[in-house]
Amino acid sequence: MKDRYIYPAIFDYADDGISVEFPDLPGALTCGDTEEEAFNMAKECLALHLYGLEEDGDDIPASSRTVDIILESNQSAALIEVWMPPFRDYMAEKATKKTLTIPKWLNDAAEEANVNFSRILQDGLKEYLGVTDRKSYEKGPVE
Repeated sequence: MKDRYIYPAIFDYADDGISVEFPDLPGALTCGDTEEEAFNMAKECLALHLYGLEEDGDDIPASSRTVDIILESNQSAALIEVWMPPFRDYMAEKATKKTLTIPKWLNDAAEEANVNFSRILQDGLKEYLGVTDRKSYEKGPVE
């Protein structure tokens, strides 16, 4: 797993905006209304796509050379670079919605007491698992 990736992107200009695709990464598509927005969306799209490949344990394809990409008259190619460590950290801290079931009487009592269900569940899971934060979880059990 690398920390830095650089892939060529094709920016396709149309009357209704700019679409972006990565020829080496099928399914990595995005768009923007302006060049700046399209560029920013391309960086996010690339990071998210590569993160998904990493998480799934899939092979990450080699990057093509920009000069080898054949373009149409309304297209341009640009190299997009992503630095993965902060993106991986962001994804690890991202909130995940969970659905759970508790007895009605317990829900009623908790709501009357203005309980923050998310906080109680997080605190309970941390205590149960013996972790305090993501870093302590990643270090594993202390022996």
